[in-house]
Order: sequence, then structure tokens, then C-alpha cells
Amino acid sequence: MPAVTLRDIRERLRAHPHAVDALIALGTFCCILLGAATEPHGPDGQPQFAERAISGQTVLLAALSCGVLALRRRAPIPVLLLTSLICVVGLVLSPGPSANSDPRAPLAAAAVVALYTVTNTTDRRTSWRVGALTVGVLTGAGMLFGARPWYAQENLGILAWTALAAAVGEAVRNRRAFVKAIRERAERAERTREEEARRRVAEERMRIARELHDVVAHHIALVNVQAGVASHVMDQRPDQAKQALAHVRDASRHALAELQTTLGLLRQSGESTAPTEPAPGLEVLDELVDGFRHAGMSVVVDTPPLGAGTPLSSAVDLTAYRVVQEALTNVQKHAGSGAHAEVRIRRDAEALEIDVIDDGAGTTHTIPEDTAPAADPADPDGVDEAHPEGAGGGHGLVGMRERAAALHGACETGPLPGGGFRVHVRLPLETTTAPRKETPA
Repeated sequence: MPAVTLRDIRERLRAHPHAVDALIALGTFCCILLGAATEPHGPDGQPQFAERAISGQTVLLAALSCGVLALRRRAPIPVLLLTSLICVVGLVLSPGPSANSDPRAPLAAAAVVALYTVTNTTDRRTSWRVGALTVGVLTGAGMLFGARPWYAQENLGILAWTALAAAVGEAVRNRRAFVKAIRERAERAERTREEEARRRVAEERMRIARELHDVVAHHIALVNVQAGVASHVMDQRPDQAKQALAHVRDASRHALAELQTTLGLLRQSGESTAPTEPAPGLEVLDELVDGFRHAGMSVVVDTPPLGAGTPLSSAVDLTAYRVVQEALTNVQKHAGSGAHAEVRIRRDAEALEIDVIDDGAGTTHTIPEDTAPAADPADPDGVDEAHPEGAGGGHGLVGMRERAAALHGACETGPLPGGGFRVHVRLPLETTTAPRKETPA
């Protein structure tokens, strides 16, 4: 049989509060009767137990006073009023106390328990007022109607015990409130940490999703176009088909390299196999444009010298590259082969501005229907928001807007009056991370 610990006993008592109140009332009743039967001033100065007779009136008052203690949790203030009134009545009706002793003084024990309950369960203002009033009334009644002289030990005992009950009840209530506040603060901090962790995970997932979309949408679109061309001219012009397949091989190799770099973000920072190659930027813009030119698109690039001014931050450089990549990919997917696109990059003291404009004059009729470019895996609806005349919507422009917003920039897109489409992005050179949403405390 397992041993019963003190903690087990406390848990059982907490589970039956009314039984605890009944035990406290019974114990208080026994203490009152013991105090009433004890002569505090014996011949040798020591108290003598069971030396005084207990009257029936004293037993009745003690029973009434302790009986109401069983309701102290349900109605603490009414119980205090009743126990204090019974104590005062007992002191007033005391049958002629001796010179320095009063058998009715122990009736204050029930009021002491009730006063502790009030100060332990009410607010500070109420406990101070009720405690001071109770101490004053019971002490005054003892000094007026109790033992003589007025400063007898029974009267001073009433003062000490009632004041101690009020102080202990206040201290226990303060400690309970302090522990509750500490627990709530810890729970709130734990919730805040969990929310912050979820927010960071969501931000990282969105960042990786943008990277994967840009890589997959660009390279797979080029591979799809070149594969369609190779399939279409395989029989009549095998040399052109071989050239198209070579472009497929180059595009797929670049796609694998960028996917490896992007997926390396998921590795732990301490792993030796983590990629160390820098992210693509405007320095490799020519390679990006050459891939589109090989696919049949006419692209004109107007950029400032790479060495002009201070170097771009890695965030601005990568975002500019991805914006151009996604915009040209949209031209390739929606305008088709033969489209003309112009890339303009301007830089001033405050921002880097990127414009990608196409004339919408391309055509895709040279590629048979069975080899037409398939839907972009990262763009499940197969239509980008860049072309509102199509149904559905993809993630291309959403990704560009999110990249620009992360650097406190702006992204504007829309069709041109004479045909075609324009993407304009402005990226501040002095960038910080996007402001975080604070979690209310």
C-alpha cells in the first residue's frame, strides 16, 4: 500500500472544503470549552486545566458560534458578524468574572477564525476596515465587560489574537495574489513565445516559397518552351532541335543549382555541407537575359554601370534580380515567343527603380498544342495576375509585392494603353527588415 504524503492529504482536503470547515468548527469548539474550563492563574502561577465548571450557557454560546463557522467560505462577513456578536453577548452576560479571569473570553476564538477568513478572501480595503472594526469591538467589549483590571491578559489576548488573524489573512491573500500573477505572467510569456515562433516559421516558409517560385517558374518555363521547339523541328531541322535541347540542358542545370542553394536554407547553420555560394544578383543579369533570348524573346537591357556608386546590399540586389526574372518569365509565359521586352534599371541616392515593359506582340502559334508550355508548378492556375484577362491567378506578382514590401519598397503593375504590360518596382537603398507585429500582452 503506497505511503500517504503530506501533499496527498492537502489535495484531499482541498477536494472537500466543507468537510474541512466542519473540522475547523469542531476544533474551535473544543478549544473554547478547554479555555473556559482552565484557570489561567493557579497557586503557583501556572494554568490549571479543568479547574472551572462550564455553564450550559457557555456551551450553548460556543456551539452557536462554532456552528456558523461551517459557512465561513460561503458567507465570510455574515459569519464574522454573528461570531463577534455572540462573543460580545457572552462577555456582557458573563456571570461575574473574578478579579483577573473571565470564562467567556475564549468565545473570541470563533471570531478570530472568521476574521482570518474575511481578510483572506476579500480585497485589501475591505479587510483593513473590517479587521480594524472587529479588533476594536472585541477588545473594547473585553476591557469593558471582561476580566479585571481592563489590561488583564485575557483582554490583551483578544487584542493580540484578532490583530494576528487580520495580519495573517492579509499576508496569505497577498501571497496568493502574487503567485497567481507570476503564473499568469509565465503563461502569457509562453503564449508569446509560441506565437513568435509560429510567426517566424510562417515568414520563413513564405520566403522559401518565393525563392522556389522564382527559380521553378523561370527555368521550367524556359525548359518547356525549348522542349516544345525541339519537338516541333526535330524532323525538319535537327540542328535547331539540338540547339534547343542544349538550351534545355543549360536551363535545367541552372535550375538544379539554384534549387540546391535555396533548399540549403533548410539546413542547420553548423552543417559543413551547407551551401556557401552567394545568392544571384544583378551581376549575373546578362546570363538571365541570354536564357530568354535563346527562347526567342527580344530583350533590351538598360542598366547603369555595375561599379557606379556604393555596392547594393545583398537584399536589394537579390530582390532586383528576382523581380526581373519573374517579370520576364511572365512575358515568356503570356506573351510568348517573339515578344519584345525592355528592362530599365535606374538608381539615385535614395532608391533603385526597376521597369520591365513588354509590347505583348509575341505569338505561340508555332508550337503545336501538344507541346505548348505546361502550367507552372508554382503557379497552379496557369495564369499570372499580370494578365487580368485570364481566369484565375498565380503567385508571381504576389511574390514581387511581398519582396518589395519586405524592403519597404513599392511594386506597381498593370497593362499599358497601347498593349503590353509594365512592372515597376522601387526599392529603397537604406533598407531594414519589415516591422514585426507586436503581440498584445
